[in-house]
Amino acid sequence: MASEDVKTGESAVTKIVNLAEEAKLAREGVVKAPNYAIGSICKSLVAGGVAGGVSRTAVAPLERMKILLQVQNPHNIKYNGTVQGLKYIWRTEGFRGLFKGNGTNCARIVPNSAVKFFSYEQASKGILHLYQQQTGNEDAQLTPVLRLGAGACAGIIAMSATYPMDMVRGRITVQTEKSPYQYRGMFHALSTVLKEEGPRALYKGWLPSVIGVVPYVGLNFAVYESLKDWLIKSRPFGLVQDSELSVTTRLACGAAAGTIGQTVAYPLDVIRRRMQMTGWNHAASVITGDGRGKVPLEYTGMIDAFRKTVRHEGFGALYKGLVPNSVKVVPSIALAFVSYEMVKDILGVEIRISD
Repeated sequence: MASEDVKTGESAVTKIVNLAEEAKLAREGVVKAPNYAIGSICKSLVAGGVAGGVSRTAVAPLERMKILLQVQNPHNIKYNGTVQGLKYIWRTEGFRGLFKGNGTNCARIVPNSAVKFFSYEQASKGILHLYQQQTGNEDAQLTPVLRLGAGACAGIIAMSATYPMDMVRGRITVQTEKSPYQYRGMFHALSTVLKEEGPRALYKGWLPSVIGVVPYVGLNFAVYESLKDWLIKSRPFGLVQDSELSVTTRLACGAAAGTIGQTVAYPLDVIRRRMQMTGWNHAASVITGDGRGKVPLEYTGMIDAFRKTVRHEGFGALYKGLVPNSVKVVPSIALAFVSYEMVKDILGVEIRISD
């Protein structure tokens, strides 16, 4: 079963064609529409949602620390590093402070992860179908580059669908107990931003997010799937037994995928967070942490944000918060992939693309 899960092969085309023919016949009233397809889609979405919620909650304190380091005023340093920052949050805000914004993050990441995993499977099937047609080889399999393309498509779709929630989540996360203005929750933040800044404000930082999601999500899926295929085929160090990867090995594959993806895309994540803060009346005082200092937070666009960040703070500013992000992204991505596959196994959903 596990080896079948990993392979990507010939029956994807047959499956797609059969579903299309059945859908056409169902519309014409010749046969009834298949219920199993809808059930499979729902289970796939549930598995993706569970994977996202579990992985993000497990690393929520590190996620908040990363964002605070990304946007804090360099002239009024409050968080000097990951450990010091986490201790400071614990001392000033308590246990709940470590998980501030996680509810909004889960409300965003559950649908985001569900759509992302489902979109990846569908994009993989579609790309494989086109690739097999182009090469004339029905036994052709997805290459790492094609997996990268499928992952990029999935990331763009999922990120765009849930971006407003990510935008307000960033603002809620950087609030502290001393902040002069408090968003009371996700819906209050969404309505406040709409009222005070207009609907376009909900998509501030969208462009660097789109650009960053291509290497980040694309590399995550490409590296993870390619590593699994390589381990199954080459069987190095006795890691594969009976053509099946252990949970530990799959966690390691996910960790490697997450590390590569986040390192490449991280500067764009910093710029995205900073752009999300522009236009927020209380952003400057929130970022300085105590309400005393004011810093200009005006960017005309992504390039301007890059230029001003590097000019005023140096190239290293593009990697602020990389340490907590690196610490959290390894277990986060690993848990997401493994949770997804385990939940799909429990729900009885086929993970494979081929038989």
